[in-house]
Amino acid sequence: LLHNGRFEQAVAAGLAAGEAGATVANKASCIYASYVEQREPVRLELLRQAAQRGEAQAAREPRNPNAWYWQAYALGRYSQGISVAKALAQGIGARVKAALEQTVTLQPAHADGHLALASFHAEVIDKVGELIGGMTYGARRTVGLDHYERAVSLVPDSPVFLYEQASGLLKLDGDGAQERSMRLLEAAGQREPADAMERLYVCLARADLDA
Repeated sequence: LLHNGRFEQAVAAGLAAGEAGATVANKASCIYASYVEQREPVRLELLRQAAQRGEAQAAREPRNPNAWYWQAYALGRYSQGISVAKALAQGIGARVKAALEQTVTLQPAHADGHLALASFHAEVIDKVGELIGGMTYGARRTVGLDHYERAVSLVPDSPVFLYEQASGLLKLDGDGAQERSMRLLEAAGQREPADAMERLYVCLARADLDA
């Protein structure tokens, strides 16, 4: 259901499966909210619920990296919806960073965890600058770049990872990253998607290239 883009049904099936389906339910909910749902209040509520479920799952299963990851992912996307600056002021940024660091500590090869950590550093630096971002939130340009490289090295053919790296490099390096970012977008747009989520990213890359 998840990989075929039937996100609502995937959430329902995951929740019905109890503990065994928690990760699928959270992933499906987050993908739907982030890339499909157009109504902002609904989108934010879906992300809030996924974050709560992830937090509860992490409390029950503290050694489960995906419990920490989807909690962080949902909070991160929620932050973008209410504005990153406001989320940082509310302390959400610290929770996202801590959960993602726990993710990659528990599973060093968690590619999504590295990608999300890279995006955290990029978003913070883009909004408040590297000096304030580093002093206040522990955001570092070099750390962000390292996590992008690590993530893409683990999943080199994913349009998701190529697209997110292209976006993040612009936040970290500005105009100096334009050429490399364009190459990454072109690579993402040329990939054959393996599932519904990857298809969404291939479409995003092609739309950006045509803009």
